[in-house]
Amino acid sequence: QVQLVESGGGLVQAGGSLRLSCAASGRTFAPYAMGWFRQAPGQDREFLAVINMSGGSPYYEDSVKGRFTISRDNAKNTVYLQMSRLKPEDTAVYYCAGTRNTFPSTGYHTYADWGQGTQVTVAS
Repeated sequence: QVQLVESGGGLVQAGGSLRLSCAASGRTFAPYAMGWFRQAPGQDREFLAVINMSGGSPYYEDSVKGRFTISRDNAKNTVYLQMSRLKPEDTAVYYCAGTRNTFPSTGYHTYADWGQGTQVTVAS
């Protein structure tokens, strides 16, 4: 099992940018594809993006394509989510997660390891 800790959330104005980080520990996360999800109050956990083990083939949910960029640095055991042109509807708790399921995995039930989440609030 790998332990994941997200950081980088906060309050930002609409149109602004944030970069989220997710640091892994416990065991190397190199064999895992890493994904980002978010959950707004009263909503289901929503898939955003996933990147494969080597840092290639990023795959995005349509609503964030062109605004969000996922990347990873295996030497630092860290995955990132660069978010730009943020909208109030992007407000949610953001989670990173790891999976060894078939790439690309978009269902939250296919991810075994989760961080605790970081709050992102976008003010209008």
